[in-house]
Amino acid sequence: MDLSVSVIGTVFIDCKGFACNKYYPDGRNLGDIEFVHGGVGRNVAENLSKMDLPVKLVASIDNSSMGQEVIDTLKEKKVDTADVMRAEKDGMGMWLAIINEQGDLAGSISKMPDLSLLEELIKTKGESIIADSSHVILELDLNSKLTRDVLDLCIKLDRPAYGIPGNLDIIMKNLDLLPNLECFICNDFEAGQIINKDLNNLSLEEIKTQLEKHFFTDKLSSRYSVVTLGSLGSIYYNRDSGETGYRKAIETKVVDTSGAGDAFFSGTVAGLIKGLPLKNAVLSGTKVASWTISSNKSICSNLRDKEKEDNCKLFAVQG
Repeated sequence: MDLSVSVIGTVFIDCKGFACNKYYPDGRNLGDIEFVHGGVGRNVAENLSKMDLPVKLVASIDNSSMGQEVIDTLKEKKVDTADVMRAEKDGMGMWLAIINEQGDLAGSISKMPDLSLLEELIKTKGESIIADSSHVILELDLNSKLTRDVLDLCIKLDRPAYGIPGNLDIIMKNLDLLPNLECFICNDFEAGQIINKDLNNLSLEEIKTQLEKHFFTDKLSSRYSVVTLGSLGSIYYNRDSGETGYRKAIETKVVDTSGAGDAFFSGTVAGLIKGLPLKNAVLSGTKVASWTISSNKSICSNLRDKEKEDNCKLFAVQG
């Protein structure tokens, strides 16, 4: 069937404070404050659309001017919003973030949206939404019922599902879901939590050894598993071939790291959907993450220009 990607997840409004000098947690700090459209599902949907994939966002928003602004922006980016539900209250989440002078996240508070609308939508239209999709991307930690209901439908309808965590609460209680995913991408802290190992202060080779022994296994690994290591790069595993590989990070002038995970996921999964081998898909994710953290947005607003400048041809469907 033709490519058609459904992203099932959340929409947030992010309030970001950027410290212009050294950030003092207990003091007053001068800087800039911005409100931007966010949410893992929303971010990934916009990124994929910019990489020329036909994408639908399945989520909820507030029935307000701010919610309408989110819809208008997504439509402008050619994201299908027909299955974005409107709620009178708590249809989208809020994320308060403080970015220090080095571009790193210094602190945050998150308020999740009310997921009842999304639950009802999956109950009534989930099967038709997934049947019409060639690929499904899911925020895995919405709640246990939503996660299992969506993945059960993907298995029933033979649709590949790609999982991205926002936090680990749901995943830690449902580790049996991971092997059913086409791809699962997390960071080294999250991987350490999953395998109950402290990966902090380990060398790259020691982290690779721990992942190969405890995470890249039939019990926990998806078909494709990737663990990001921040400035160290990423380690990936192909369950079909048993191949483990490493991709170094790209040296980048960092402005805001808060969108890095969503960007890496988007670039990697877009590569896989378009037929790239895993190692090349991870390179795609690495580049998209690098371009994103060099701006103060949660997504890279000039993604297509960056790809043209790089001459990497990441967005072409492979034959």
